Amino acid sequence: MKAVILLFILYLPSITSAGTLSLIGEERWVTVAKVYDGDTFKTRQGEKIRLLGLNTPETRHRDEPGQIGGKAAKEALKKLILGKQVRLRFDKEKKDRYKRTLAQVWMRDGLWVNGWLLKKGYAHVYTFEPNTHWTKKLLREERFARNQTLGIWNTSRFKLLKAKKVSGKNIGQFRVVQGNVDQITDKKGWRFKLANLHVSIPKAYRKSFKRPPHLKKGQQVVVRGKIRISSKERFFLTLYSPADLELK
Repeated sequence: MKAVILLFILYLPSITSAGTLSLIGEERWVTVAKVYDGDTFKTRQGEKIRLLGLNTPETRHRDEPGQIGGKAAKEALKKLILGKQVRLRFDKEKKDRYKRTLAQVWMRDGLWVNGWLLKKGYAHVYTFEPNTHWTKKLLREERFARNQTLGIWNTSRFKLLKAKKVSGKNIGQFRVVQGNVDQITDKKGWRFKLANLHVSIPKAYRKSFKRPPHLKKGQQVVVRGKIRISSKERFFLTLYSPADLELK
């Protein structure tokens, strides 16, 4: 009896601050009734599903113009899943702050929809703790599209940005930036500089990295996040997840 209780405890999900918790591997089938954009759809039962671990460019909404690649991503997802049954699988946290269900999605024939969108260049990886179970696989699919400059990676808005090319026009943009470490402002590498871009990992998010980056001067890295400008007029980018930092 004690062994059974212990086994049950080991499989309980950890408590987090938001969302509905689930056991990794939990799954169910739904039928797609509507596709809102490249990463969100509605089921026949009215449940709104957000594809987990990625983000596609925004589509046109009211008076806001869509981003490059947004319409293409929506049409691709629509053609692939609309009216069909798909299998949902969940990570540790099942809902986002908008009450949408977060899921990895598979077709009847075994096609992994999230991975397919990334590999075709319709999306970029976008992950946060605690939902990181599929992160490595998601990054692998995105990296393929990036290396082949497919889809969004072949547009001026999303293509890999060299750190030395960061400028005022990039403020507020989510970008994937490549550069060499010019300066390390923290012994363990929690803060460093790529050309004129200051990069940092806040204390609140360092636990998810397991260990400090321990970067070396001149080392090539790829970082991802929103480019901002500080009160001292310095460009900076904050890393929140291990997926936001790729070491070369």
